[in-house]
Amino acid sequence: MQVYPHSIVCGSIAGFPAICKGMKMLKEKILQAIDKNSKLTPKDLAAMLNATEEEVAVAIKELEEASIICGYPTLINWDNAESEKVTALIEVKVTPQRGQGFDKIAERIYKFDEVESVYLMSGGFDLTVIIEGKSMREVANFVSSKLAPMEAVLSTATHFVLKKYKEHGLPLVHETKDERMLITP
Repeated sequence: MQVYPHSIVCGSIAGFPAICKGMKMLKEKILQAIDKNSKLTPKDLAAMLNATEEEVAVAIKELEEASIICGYPTLINWDNAESEKVTALIEVKVTPQRGQGFDKIAERIYKFDEVESVYLMSGGFDLTVIIEGKSMREVANFVSSKLAPMEAVLSTATHFVLKKYKEHGLPLVHETKDERMLITP
């Protein structure tokens, strides 16, 4: 067995190797790096993180297998594309299901193709559902024909996104410069 600085086995619990501090730190640094740029290759990451390419590849594989890395989506500014899309945030009040809480109803909701994200919330409503559609009418049809009729749904409130300025930590608009002349007395 080959041992690398970041993957030293520190001991075991019930037959499973414990995650060493070095490997845990490497995985955290990998996650932070690819959170902003998922195009980074294991070779790029190895150079950035002072690790070997093999260590990085193993760490990424383990993160994927543990469902910590769940995919590699691309951030697209649809306002600049030739495609018209409408994004809506829907506040949903629900009745929790006996023995399953909010999980079962959230699962039913996130299985709809239109749904981009579902979050359990604190405050005045229970779930936030983010959907994308081709038009406001399509979003309204989703809410009235699929979401609102669900037996556990008590009420909904739909908010349409007018403009996105920043998403996933990245700005979607260019910074504007103040072109006014400075006047001093």
